[in-house]
Amino acid sequence: MECTSSVYLPTFHMGSSIFLWLFLIFSVIFSPVSAKHSVTWTYGVNYGRIANNLPQPESVVTLLKAAKINHIRIYDADHGVLQAFKGSGIEIIIGLPNEYLKEISIGEDRAMNWVQENVQAFLPDTRIRGIAVGNEILGGTTIELWEVLLPAAKNVYSALYRLGLQHTVEVSSPHSEAVFANSFPPSACIFRPDVAPFMKPLLEFFSQIGSPFYINAYPFLAYKNDPQHIDINYALFKDNRGIYDAKTKLHYDNMFEAQVDAAYAALDKAGFNKMQVIVSETGWASRGDPDEAGANVKNARTYNRNLRKLLAKKKGTPFRPKMVIKAYVFALFNENLKPGPTSERNFGLFKPDGSIAYDVGFTGLVPSAAPPSILVSFKEIAGQGWLRWSYLLVSTAWAVVLL
Repeated sequence: MECTSSVYLPTFHMGSSIFLWLFLIFSVIFSPVSAKHSVTWTYGVNYGRIANNLPQPESVVTLLKAAKINHIRIYDADHGVLQAFKGSGIEIIIGLPNEYLKEISIGEDRAMNWVQENVQAFLPDTRIRGIAVGNEILGGTTIELWEVLLPAAKNVYSALYRLGLQHTVEVSSPHSEAVFANSFPPSACIFRPDVAPFMKPLLEFFSQIGSPFYINAYPFLAYKNDPQHIDINYALFKDNRGIYDAKTKLHYDNMFEAQVDAAYAALDKAGFNKMQVIVSETGWASRGDPDEAGANVKNARTYNRNLRKLLAKKKGTPFRPKMVIKAYVFALFNENLKPGPTSERNFGLFKPDGSIAYDVGFTGLVPSAAPPSILVSFKEIAGQGWLRWSYLLVSTAWAVVLL
């Protein structure tokens, strides 16, 4: 489907403190993001945009740089977004929306047109590193899409191959937990019998081209659906008794790693024990309907802060200790136009003005309580141009030093 370790600088009286403010803003805007395609990253964020109150993509780039978030997923291939990320160094997985799968599956020429218009046209300056072909197709209710997923993925890859981009842009397809028949204990996890005939050939193809298995893993949803039998501390990475998997003799002290290892177990049984699992979505809602257990700011803060700490260790799971866990948090912003229960609109890490929704340990963000005369808003920067603001910040900074 989510900071006050953010640099807190209260209102000080004079010179050096103002200079510190200006230095922070300047360094945030112009700090480079590594251009290297890193294999050691562990933390990314989903940038959904089903809302009418979000900042412009140019401002989002500023926000991501401030938070030092270098990997994102979007759910389409919006040209305004891709243009805004040009030169940022931030690596992006774009989405081929579900509604395009039938058309793309028909022939390679249609896939070629899509890839040329939405990928090749923006490379290399916009660092597109993957295409998610559909989202949560298998296990979903639209059965006709199950049949076209693999042909669509093959045609997209074929287009990339013909353009010489197959080593630059990965092809994948994220799945929900609905593809599994069961996931407890983790070692017992298998693919649903009705899903398996579609999943296995898809996995064979992804294995051939070196793509990982992407899963949307939400301890929040599991807890929400069964709060009477699931320990909230187990879901939130807090102290708890955990669970013991008798078959593997492994102990789990948090549900997130258990969900990842359940996916590994299902892959093992399907014959793909070398395929990596990457979590394409995970998060916790900060607000929900009365019947949505656990959806509150305190739990969202706890889950996302502890998840970030776990990922920062760059370690594997109990079942796959040498496979570093990687995950994309859902989501960058609350999306006020998303349908469904209240929780669907309240997964955001940040508010539309760029301030943190709650503290999960990010640094480098300008606090929302800062003096308006000192702060430079993301909107102003994006609207009036980087060069003008860089000149203003440097000039003002030197003026303050001379004071």
